[in-house]
Amino acid sequence: MPTSQACDDRGVSPELLHCDASLIVAVKPAGLLSVPGRGEDKQDCLAARVQAVYPDALVVHRLDMATSGLMVFARGLEAQRRLSDAFARRVIDKRYVAITAGRMASTEGEIDLPLIADWPNRPRQQVDLVRGKPSLTRFQVSGHDAASNTTRVELEPVTGRSHQLRVHLCAIGHPIAGDALYGPAEVQALAPRLLLHARSLVLQHPNDNRRIAFEHPAPF
Repeated sequence: MPTSQACDDRGVSPELLHCDASLIVAVKPAGLLSVPGRGEDKQDCLAARVQAVYPDALVVHRLDMATSGLMVFARGLEAQRRLSDAFARRVIDKRYVAITAGRMASTEGEIDLPLIADWPNRPRQQVDLVRGKPSLTRFQVSGHDAASNTTRVELEPVTGRSHQLRVHLCAIGHPIAGDALYGPAEVQALAPRLLLHARSLVLQHPNDNRRIAFEHPAPF
């Protein structure tokens, strides 16, 4: 895991895995916004906490409020442009881990279901085979828990639609434990939070294009 002597958070939130002149990698806790929302009560977010330490930090991508894990920030407009372009071209390898309800029968596979915003019920998304945007998730089961009747699964969102992993897993009958937006009451009761974590990122450094990897284990 890359580190830098220039990165010193001195024990101040947020948790920073790496920073240099162009790149910051931080860990977002579950329940914290990625960027400010509307209203005074929604100004605390990971972006604001990172910018309190590094004022030149710029947002590159986002995670759902309920999701924990790795987020990338750029330092400067050129680094932001390069990193944003890499996310848009899907050349950044992103992996998540989740705990889902039920025992998944397939050990690996793909979920290829188009998604669209459920406008009357925003921010919910939904599968729409006619109007939806192409959306692809790859998954690999890493374990089962018989006592709770859950499955631990590694996820690769090939596309990056809003709520993609949550909607795709719900669509195949295995909603993510603790999902208060898409899961029924019994699924919500499985955990006090959404059990979805962005655990790894592999990307090209915006300065010299060298491949660098970051990993943060799921807290569940």
